[in-house]
Amino acid sequence: MAPSKVAAGMNGQANRANIAKSSTLVPATAADTTSHDEFAPSGSEQWMRERAELLKGQVRHLFNAILEALDVADLVTYVDTLERLGLENHFREVIGVALNRIRAEEPESHGLHIVALRFRLLRQHGIWVSSDVFDKFRDQTCRFSSSLCSDDPSGLLSLYNAAHMAVPGEVVLDDAITFARGHLMDIKGKVKSPISDQISRALDIALPRFTRRLETMHYITEYEHEEAHNSLLLELARLNFILVRALHLRELKDLSLWWRDLYDTVKLKYARDRMVEIYFWTCGMLHEEEYSLGRMFFAKTFGMVSLMDDTFDVHATLEECHKLKEAMQRWDESEVTILPEYLRMLYIKTLSNFKEFEDILEPNKKYRMAYTKEAYKLCSQNYLQEAIWSSQKYQPSFKEHEELSIMTSGLPMLTILTLVGYGDEATQEVFEWVSSVPEMVRAGSQVTRFLNDLSSYKLGKNKKDMPGSVETYMVENGITGEEAAAAIAALLENRWRILNQTGMDIDHTLLPAAQVVVNMARANEIIYLHGRDAYTYGADLKDLVTTLFLKEVPL
Repeated sequence: MAPSKVAAGMNGQANRANIAKSSTLVPATAADTTSHDEFAPSGSEQWMRERAELLKGQVRHLFNAILEALDVADLVTYVDTLERLGLENHFREVIGVALNRIRAEEPESHGLHIVALRFRLLRQHGIWVSSDVFDKFRDQTCRFSSSLCSDDPSGLLSLYNAAHMAVPGEVVLDDAITFARGHLMDIKGKVKSPISDQISRALDIALPRFTRRLETMHYITEYEHEEAHNSLLLELARLNFILVRALHLRELKDLSLWWRDLYDTVKLKYARDRMVEIYFWTCGMLHEEEYSLGRMFFAKTFGMVSLMDDTFDVHATLEECHKLKEAMQRWDESEVTILPEYLRMLYIKTLSNFKEFEDILEPNKKYRMAYTKEAYKLCSQNYLQEAIWSSQKYQPSFKEHEELSIMTSGLPMLTILTLVGYGDEATQEVFEWVSSVPEMVRAGSQVTRFLNDLSSYKLGKNKKDMPGSVETYMVENGITGEEAAAAIAALLENRWRILNQTGMDIDHTLLPAAQVVVNMARANEIIYLHGRDAYTYGADLKDLVTTLFLKEVPL
């Protein structure tokens, strides 16, 4: 995400024309086509919806029937399958019942795969379970037994994924990651598909940090090749994936038309043109049909804040930055005259789009826009602070940098914007919680910032950018850039663990917001994988975007 530093990943030799280069990602898909039938299987959408509803009823009946009959091992596997097939939102109540039973029964007689799978599922759902469950797989020296390596690739993979739900200080899970990763790297070329593909994915991004939509895209194909696959679940998963994709393509078309009008109207050619990348990011964060409004609010606001951020970062003079910040604080179209001519349409369009957001909301939800406007104003204030530091060539302390970049990461503001599009589960208490920037939101913001800054360090920075966290840490501690990058990577891992911890500590009424924060962090792992910056350099996402939105899913 990190719209506040969208220019940070630019190579130092790149000029502003490169910053503004249009998206390379199948733009015709969104803006120039009205039908996607050539990418869908035979059968109308209405037929697919009716068939999916029938299958959901059958799966729900089956699930209820087996809740008591299955042992905990089978129940854990069934819940995991539903979630990886992208069906969790259709069966939340029955999954909740299943998790209560899974929580109550420890699978003491089961092997590593089931023990690790149960551990990961419970922790991902905010339920604490002790890492002591892995003690029986360790030898007298407290190391994981070498006997796990040769005959249990599924167990090793499950252990590796489960260990990424660690909280700070869980040394046993540090050991588990090191142990499992080493052996998975040794065997990944020796095992067959689909587990070889799952191992490769996990070694890039562990399952708890991987976006759910991309996992579903892969797993639907992999599940078909499992001997014990359930044909009912497989058909429902395929239909559901196709129906959700159809909605995504309609949204992407609408967003592309909206964006083209905005981008061409504000005429800020130094700012990047990246709506397809933004929408891919959005779907990685939040893909379910019921969150359509949240996706649209997120994507539109991301686009607008990116224009504002690029203005602060790569184009405006310091005086113009002060004026833009002042206008945003006043939030009144009559104040447009304080701005230079070239920024006036950006200001007018920002205010008018926020008014449209408010008009869409039901009367009892309009209060949410007050939180949104304050968060957006705060963004401009913090962007100005970055511009001041950059102009003065001020070298902040690492603590100063960290406190500012938590806010300029964009995550606190974009979390609020996303929740504005939610239903009744997004209560005023939820908005108050996010607005206070609690520990979980701070940790999610730091994941965003550290991923972005590691990418910036690798790719090179724009000359107007203030120092990133890597450079700041390097100067403050008198170490090399590579040593500083390693230290920031360690801090990144720690912030993921804080996300895990806070997800199990917070009141469950706050879980809607907590899940948004975690999902944003997951999406960032994709965007900044291996130090790339796929928002600035959209071509890095081309194959993923094409596969996610266009590849045929057979029924």
